[in-house]
Amino acid sequence: MREYNMTISIRGAIAATLLAGSALAAAPAFADEAPASPVTITGNVSLVTDYRFRGISQSAGKMAVQGGITATHSSGFYVGTWSSSISEGSLPGYGSQELDLFAGWSGEVTPGVTLDAGLLYYVYPGGTDAFDTDFFEPWASIKGTVGPATIKVGANYAWKQSSLPNAFDGSKDDNLYVYGNVDIAIPSTPVTVSGHIGYTNGVLAPCYYCTGDKTGVDYSIGASATVFGPLSVGVSYIGVSGPSFNNYSDDSVVGTVTASF
Repeated sequence: MREYNMTISIRGAIAATLLAGSALAAAPAFADEAPASPVTITGNVSLVTDYRFRGISQSAGKMAVQGGITATHSSGFYVGTWSSSISEGSLPGYGSQELDLFAGWSGEVTPGVTLDAGLLYYVYPGGTDAFDTDFFEPWASIKGTVGPATIKVGANYAWKQSSLPNAFDGSKDDNLYVYGNVDIAIPSTPVTVSGHIGYTNGVLAPCYYCTGDKTGVDYSIGASATVFGPLSVGVSYIGVSGPSFNNYSDDSVVGTVTASF
């Protein structure tokens, strides 16, 4: 998930009044600032050359359009939604859209350390009625800085649900995903270099439905930069463990163009 802020304030000014007489007295000017809203709205729209979820293509190696919007309260609580186009070539029966609904809380729990926790709901509006597609996934992460690096570690856990079936007996199953990210801003430049590694144990493992292996690793390294105002670009090399299937689990270079507000 993906973060930007924009705040707007409106100021009203009361003009100074001039009094006529043997002497002129200038009345002081007063500024009357409207109270700041406790809610901040942020969002973004992106075009990616391939939508990769934990190393696996969700768009069959094709371009995808993505975007989201989040409302954040000053208390740290937030709600939002994010969506991407997907492909039946990668996700048969899931339709052509993924829609994520989420809510959570983020805040500093100790100086320099931020906790983020919440609940995700993955929805596939165009999915077939033949089987369940939608599922819930809670998450928690901790983020802090070490010198020029921002380090984040986290975990997502999807409990046993009918939309996460065991491939061998059809029973409900679960999935655990743990990961680590590091972002390093290059001084005096708009460039940030990023690295990621993740480990899956469960039915969302990269090649579970290919080989039956319920574990797997995904990784990426890349860079991003702000090029003009709210516009940024990025490129990443993404890989995943297990057999390499073209436009599905093969290593890929993914480009991104994002506009934020």
